[in-house]
Amino acid sequence: MSDVIDSKLPELEELIDSAIASRDSRVVDFNTLKFQTKMGEKFRRGQVRYIGSGATGDHSDDNNILQAEHFTFSNMVLPAGCVGPEHTHPDVEEVFFVLEGQVEFSVHDVEDGNKKASRVLGYRDLIRVPAGVPRSLRTVSDEDAIICVIIGAKKPEIPFYPPTSEMYGVTR
Repeated sequence: MSDVIDSKLPELEELIDSAIASRDSRVVDFNTLKFQTKMGEKFRRGQVRYIGSGATGDHSDDNNILQAEHFTFSNMVLPAGCVGPEHTHPDVEEVFFVLEGQVEFSVHDVEDGNKKASRVLGYRDLIRVPAGVPRSLRTVSDEDAIICVIIGAKKPEIPFYPPTSEMYGVTR
C-alpha cells in the first residue's frame, strides 16, 4: 500500500507547485495599460497577473501566469487619484474586490453614459458588474489602492470604450 502512495507523491507535489502563484513571484506591469496615459497620467494603473491575462491584451508568452480555464484573476495597483476609464465588457461579468485603499466604482447607463450610480468601497468590499454594463473607477484615498479583478472567462474580449468615455477613440 505504501508503494501506491509513494508513487503518487511526485504527481501531487508537481500538481500543487504548478497551481501556486506567490506574491513574491508577481510583477507589477504598468505597461499593459500605458496606452491610456495618452489621455493623462491620471489613467496610470498597474496590473499584477495571477491567472490568465484578463482583458488587457495578449500575455500568452508570460510563463509566470497560471493558465486560465474559466476566469481570470489579477490585482490592479491604483495610484492615489487615478481613474479607470468608463469601459464595457460585452461578454463577461467583472468582479472587483478591494484589498487596500478606497475606490469609487461607478456603473453607467447603457443608453445614456452620462447617467451613472457610484459607491465608494474599501477594505474587503466587493462589487460585481454584469456583462454589457459600462463601468469605471477612481481611487479616492490619499494612498494607493489595490484591488482584485476577476473576469468571468478564460480569454474575454477586449473591452470597448463608449462615446461617453474619456478613452473613446484612443487606440493601443
